[in-house]
Amino acid sequence: MRKAAAAAVAAAAAVGVALLARRQMREAKRWGRADAVLRGLEERSAAPPARLRQVADAMAVEMHAGLASEGGSKLGMIISYVDSLPSGQEKGLFYALDLGGTNFRVLRVQLGGKEGRVVKQECDEISIPAHLMTGTSQELFDFIAAALAKFVASEGEDFHLLEGRQRELGFTFSFPVKQSSIASGTLIKWTKGFSIDETVSSCYGVNSYTSHRLILYS
Repeated sequence: MRKAAAAAVAAAAAVGVALLARRQMREAKRWGRADAVLRGLEERSAAPPARLRQVADAMAVEMHAGLASEGGSKLGMIISYVDSLPSGQEKGLFYALDLGGTNFRVLRVQLGGKEGRVVKQECDEISIPAHLMTGTSQELFDFIAAALAKFVASEGEDFHLLEGRQRELGFTFSFPVKQSSIASGTLIKWTKGFSIDETVSSCYGVNSYTSHRLILYS
């Protein structure tokens, strides 16, 4: 009886293993077919390198045309007047201000040149009160300048100026601006919930105004 029971158990186990193996084979075939379909779609959708180069070249032509003359391209281009990029050799204490939404960020960074890179950095994010987003430019930029001044005042001893150098400030103004130089321009329109009409129609433009206000604290 024991032998018969053992044989029955072994037979049942073999049947179970066979069923499991059959199920796995069916699933493998099903996944194999799905994988083949996906690979086919990938191959048909992939752009050949030559076509990608054509697209890149066409975009470069349109960008140059847009920068050469207003309305000269299908792409909307605005001159930034940035004619050089960081070299990696920069040293000293730098501040950055990024305004582009309901919050703005101020950053303090100590650069150590090619060897030191970013020695130390600190960042603070400040919420802009809703009423300032639809108030006056004077109120908005006074608020930003005051927040920046407070951040500068919290500078610790770990940050230091190089001899003969001063703190430098970069300002990222993430709104469409028609610039007349790297530090001045006229706001084209507000986005991201801001609506201060007097600033858009202002003759001095947003960038020149904010640069004047913020440099007081640099």
